[in-house]
Amino acid sequence: MASVESFIAECRIKGIKLTGQRRVIAQVMVEGQGHPNAEQIHADAAHQHDRISLATVYRTLRVLRDAGMVIEHAFPDGRCHYELAGRPHHDHLIDKESGAIVEFCDPEIERLQQAIALRLGYRLTGHRLELYGVRAR
Repeated sequence: MASVESFIAECRIKGIKLTGQRRVIAQVMVEGQGHPNAEQIHADAAHQHDRISLATVYRTLRVLRDAGMVIEHAFPDGRCHYELAGRPHHDHLIDKESGAIVEFCDPEIERLQQAIALRLGYRLTGHRLELYGVRAR
């Protein structure tokens, strides 16, 4: 996991101007858990800096996404969710009832994806897997 200081240093290297509000948003992203949407990030950031607007959060997330520092996921709840880039590979299972996003990595799935790509004449360079479901009762 990145530290706030290393994340801010990477922002500087990439030429991202860091206002006080952007620093708070960066801190929320680095210290947060899960895959928050912009509204959740705004709520957490507003506890630390009462002058952060939702528009500022959206603009900052767009800048961080475009710089490759956060990944934006469009899950079926109609909102974009965000996570830090550079984390170890994982896939997602989205609970359609609760909206919970569960990270997982399965070596068998990874092997199967490689095999499918090879069988179709490709060398796999990346992938994104999202599973959707409800709890088995």
